[in-house]
Amino acid sequence: MSNSPITSDGYRAFIQDVKQRIQSAQIKAAVAVNQTLLCLYWDIAASIVAKQQEAAWGDGFLVQMSRDLQEAFPDMKGFSKRNLEVMRQWYRFWVREPAIAQQLVAQIPAEIIPAQHRGNRG
Repeated sequence: MSNSPITSDGYRAFIQDVKQRIQSAQIKAAVAVNQTLLCLYWDIAASIVAKQQEAAWGDGFLVQMSRDLQEAFPDMKGFSKRNLEVMRQWYRFWVREPAIAQQLVAQIPAEIIPAQHRGNRG
């Protein structure tokens, strides 16, 4: 067995196929992670809205929540006070009164945003 590079057309086709499968798996993994994060952010936002309504906590609570989450998950980004506010705004936008057309949230697959978070529209 030689250490010289294989230059045959068969090998080039083989390695190209392997590279494409790796890239495809990377894309599928990224999509799955993004879907999971969207679901997490939706759930966090729903919890924020519910807590602020039931406990009458003001926006100062988001400062504390942000600090606590960043301390607990130092390697994870996305838990600044501003990001928590954006999550809440996103949630409030999509759960408000139904529009004439089907809301986008109703079009998102249930594995991303579970039915219990869609209200009676999905």
